[in-house]
Amino acid sequence: MALARRVAAVAQLNDEHRAYPGPGWVLSAGVEALGAERRAAITLAIKAYDAFGVDADPIGERSFGAFEAAGRRLVWVIEYYDLNYQHGSPNPGDPRVTRRLLKVMLAEEYRTGVRR
Repeated sequence: MALARRVAAVAQLNDEHRAYPGPGWVLSAGVEALGAERRAAITLAIKAYDAFGVDADPIGERSFGAFEAAGRRLVWVIEYYDLNYQHGSPNPGDPRVTRRLLKVMLAEEYRTGVRR
């Protein structure tokens, strides 16, 4: 039961992070190059994203999404860091010790490992 509570806490924090673009969001060079109008459509798609399932979200943390917006196939992923963004978070369910980073990239950037 403790695991289920931890996963639920992380999922809620991830949903909250996705709802507020800005600090803690990073766009890849490919997404940046799409222009302001297309980036706005992508941001709205991420905020509204709800296609979580066993294939894309086997743990249930709601930390990954693949979708189409602005005529492109994209992915977003949330990573968990310590307060200094130096190491992984010791507890992703505790916002007092965790900084979230949501990375948005073109699907081809994700597959090739280009993350920024």
